[in-house]
Amino acid sequence: MKSRTVSNSQRGPARPAAGPRWRPILYQALLLGAVGLLAWFLVANTLANLQARNISTGFGFLRDEAGFAIGESMLAFSPTDSYGRALLIGVLNTLRVAAIGIVAATLLGVLLGIARLSRNWLVSGAAGAYIEAMRNIPLLLHLFFWYALITETMPGPRQALNPLPGVHLSNRGLAVPWFEGGVPLLAWLAFLALAACIAYLCCSERGARWRGRRPLLAWAPALALLVLLLAAWFAGHGELHWQVPRLKGFNFQGGATLSPEFAALLIGLVLYTSAFVAEVVRSGIQAIGRGQRDAARALGLAPSQVLRLVVLPQALRVIVPPMTSQYLNLTKNSSLAVAIGYPDIVSIANTTLNQTGQAIEGVLIIMAAYLTVSLSISVLMNWYNRRIALVER
Repeated sequence: MKSRTVSNSQRGPARPAAGPRWRPILYQALLLGAVGLLAWFLVANTLANLQARNISTGFGFLRDEAGFAIGESMLAFSPTDSYGRALLIGVLNTLRVAAIGIVAATLLGVLLGIARLSRNWLVSGAAGAYIEAMRNIPLLLHLFFWYALITETMPGPRQALNPLPGVHLSNRGLAVPWFEGGVPLLAWLAFLALAACIAYLCCSERGARWRGRRPLLAWAPALALLVLLLAAWFAGHGELHWQVPRLKGFNFQGGATLSPEFAALLIGLVLYTSAFVAEVVRSGIQAIGRGQRDAARALGLAPSQVLRLVVLPQALRVIVPPMTSQYLNLTKNSSLAVAIGYPDIVSIANTTLNQTGQAIEGVLIIMAAYLTVSLSISVLMNWYNRRIALVER
């Protein structure tokens, strides 16, 4: 018989040598064991050093008396309160800066991103110059500049600037009319505003399916404002009053006062982050094909309608993922508040660990606070990103 030789092309692709199935499992087990051994060594070494220096461990110090005052707080606080309450106030102060900063930076960044694409060379050039200048100046210098500008160049309370009735700007901060009641109103408003926004986002598309049309967006802000005012009135047990700040002694009393530290931190964060947001918005708009704009114009839509109804809804799918990173950066960059004296979680935790000597516990609390806030922002933005994503059929 003649032997037949089979070519490599007839045999088909060569199969890789199949190794033992337990080899990947062994490698993972060895890696996991090495990580566990390293963690055990670090923990044991830390505990041994703390014991050698007679430093107690644990979080029992959170119940001890703090012994220091906090200049700004959303909750009532006195030096006789505990360290735990002080740290809670630090977290709330950080959340207040992050929430207001995210909203303001988004609005300003969207306007700058659209202006950057304007056909008017003056508008486009001014927006581009602003973006490049803000992005290339370190954030810490922003904070120092605005803090020095407010505290050094603004007049005193008796010579305060009065740009609007009831609004006073001085080196003590910005005093504006505000409600005063029996409870910390700002905490209630922040919680209710977040709940109203989430409820509206969840129900808008679903309600459109029920009614066969999109909800009237113009009524949503008015309804939310009405709900907030009613909730604030009930939260204050019917004792909600409109207070106008008045000069008494060496400072203004009544209303709400935006301290120089808070104002400098907020302005610095918003101006710095809005430049990055503007670039995200610009790239998202440019990612939409020109054919979409031409088709919208062919239907007779005005340029503003093309941007609002055609371009931006499609650009959101490109904008949202990098926008999440900018929100996280703004939240984490708020830790620089310690440089200008704003009592955020980092500042209060530093004071706490300096007094108690619980350095490891203080650092863990700071890490846990920022990790929780960052993960919450990521979860919310990822949920919104999935909601607006295109679904293949």
